[in-house]
Amino acid sequence: MWAVRLAGRGYSRRRMTAAILWGMKPSMYEEIPTMTDGLTDETPLLFARVLDGKGGGRPIGWKEIQTWKPANPDEVVWMHLCRNRPGVYEWLQEQLGIPEPTAELLTSDATRPRAFREGDTLVATLRGINFNPGAEPEDMVSMQMWSDGVHMLSLRRHPLQTPRDTLADIDAGNGPRDAGALVTSMTEYMVNRMNSSIIDMNDHIDLLEDTDTGEYADEMLDKITVIRRNCLGLQRHMGPQHEALEIISRDAPEWFEDHDRREIAETIARLRRFLDDINISKESAMVLQDELRARAVARSNRTNYLLTIVAAIFLPLGFVTGLLGINVGGIPGMNEPNAFWIVVGICAAILAMQVMLFWKWKWL
Repeated sequence: MWAVRLAGRGYSRRRMTAAILWGMKPSMYEEIPTMTDGLTDETPLLFARVLDGKGGGRPIGWKEIQTWKPANPDEVVWMHLCRNRPGVYEWLQEQLGIPEPTAELLTSDATRPRAFREGDTLVATLRGINFNPGAEPEDMVSMQMWSDGVHMLSLRRHPLQTPRDTLADIDAGNGPRDAGALVTSMTEYMVNRMNSSIIDMNDHIDLLEDTDTGEYADEMLDKITVIRRNCLGLQRHMGPQHEALEIISRDAPEWFEDHDRREIAETIARLRRFLDDINISKESAMVLQDELRARAVARSNRTNYLLTIVAAIFLPLGFVTGLLGINVGGIPGMNEPNAFWIVVGICAAILAMQVMLFWKWKWL
């Protein structure tokens, strides 16, 4: 049933397999609906808000952004853009005065997590779990951020739920109050969303450990392969992300206040725990995989051993019957009525002697 629902929404076969193997609910894949995410043909703007410094904010359009100035010191404008739209690269330089190398970084596909300070601005690239239709399980989706304390930019190529979570907080009146809190809010949401995947992997490893390996060994090996692939994918991106967050906490400009640094420090500690959990999950999957393979090899060796014993038993018997069955003159017992039973008795004696020898040599 899940496979039908996922296939109807455009999911790849590999992603459907992962969902079924992991026991994931379709709702996990429906967090990002199939839509344009507010994107229009005219502008690269997905949404924008002017923060009021009290946890809320008002919407602002693309035209107003071009001439926007803060009405009071507490106001901050947050713009969420689609970075691969035409003209974004030039707009960043002309409207916000972002240097060319930084503008290129903010709009490029070089999405390895990193962060650095550039004068009084903060630049960062972070990555989160990709729940978009058609994405592979180990894929990640990136988000670039730039802020000078008054303007806050977040840019993405593929839909990402993290900015939407922060947007919902702002529209509810309990969101971030300044640019530093915006950075910490989106960072915290992005890292927390990784936790659900890690918990899901750990739960399925526990289930696999309690499953009868004899009957479902092949299916279990497939599941473990999926889990290990996702562990490696998360670890590959979360390691650099840990370093990027530490740089934000350590080198962010002065508008990034002490309470923001404490929030980032908490997120770093949480991310470090997640990395430890990923290592444990990966090691547990490796141990379980090695155990399954060892049991499979033992069963195969046992089967080969039994076949070898059977072949060794019937080899001399086959030699005797083959020798007596050749169609040439002079075969002993051709005219003897009891010759058949004599041969049967000889074969039975050979069989008994073989069994005794195999038992003595501890082959049986």
